[in-house]
Amino acid sequence: MNRREWLRTALSLLSATAVSPRVARASPGPTDLIVRRIPSSGEEIPVIGLGTSGPFEVGEARAERAPLAEVLEAFFAAGARLIDTSPMYSTAERVLGELQTDSMRRHAFIATKVWTRAGGEKRFEYLRERRTRGERAGIEQMTQSAQLLRREHLDLIQVHNLLDLDTQLRTLHSWKEAGRVRYVGVTHYTVSAQAELARALERHRLDFVQLNYSPVTRAAEQRLLPLAAERGVAVLVNRPFEDGALFEPVHGKKLPPWAAELDAASWGQLALKFIASHPAVTCIIPATGKVAHLEDNLAGGRGRLPDARQREAIAQAFG
Repeated sequence: MNRREWLRTALSLLSATAVSPRVARASPGPTDLIVRRIPSSGEEIPVIGLGTSGPFEVGEARAERAPLAEVLEAFFAAGARLIDTSPMYSTAERVLGELQTDSMRRHAFIATKVWTRAGGEKRFEYLRERRTRGERAGIEQMTQSAQLLRREHLDLIQVHNLLDLDTQLRTLHSWKEAGRVRYVGVTHYTVSAQAELARALERHRLDFVQLNYSPVTRAAEQRLLPLAAERGVAVLVNRPFEDGALFEPVHGKKLPPWAAELDAASWGQLALKFIASHPAVTCIIPATGKVAHLEDNLAGGRGRLPDARQREAIAQAFG
């Protein structure tokens, strides 16, 4: 079975079971979050997570942090788990680490990243020395991330934007064997980098790949999402709302009547259900610092999902 046949079959199967909000679970409740299994382990993760780029990049002021504490409280109260962050996001790791309670830490699935250069850009520098510097820089950064996040062991570390990929993956696989991290992955946020992401999936042993995907940016459907499924790699989806641009064509418009068939009460929920309905997607990570937006996002991870026909209707509505 080729990738296109696999996708067609998977979407057909998903359509047949779209009324069931959980994957491989019996008798779910109507308010349960849809869950997906991480292929490499079988661990379950709710399909809606939380991004920290932007909203969690704040200072020490109580007025800045109080709304974020409310977001985290609501997030975990709903049964959600996965939060994505990065050293690239200025203060986000520190803020996330300081705002989590002990109870939150016990339930959280924290996905952070390593984002360093190989070090030493001089032309005469030996490759081995550059690798050594890159390895040292990556170890220092990941160690600091664990300290900022107040975690002895990290759940997932991803090579951010594939930077210094081979060097950082060597360290990450070593850390995984030693029990310092549970999962290893790679990320990017542009369509132009998806071919490189695909090559990384083909060359390396990975647990996760993070990529951009939405109803109007569907390039990942052609190769990357089927490849992730074939390779048994979990998929995190960033930029589900196109940094807000997704909503420009539908601003002020009423939802189509058929949105009720999908238990969708907002355009954001329709977009998230479109993404979640792809069988290769494991978790979507919209960033927010407002409880109302969080609750709307979480609702996109409950109830019925679109079949192949409804997916196309959603894409056309946003197009």
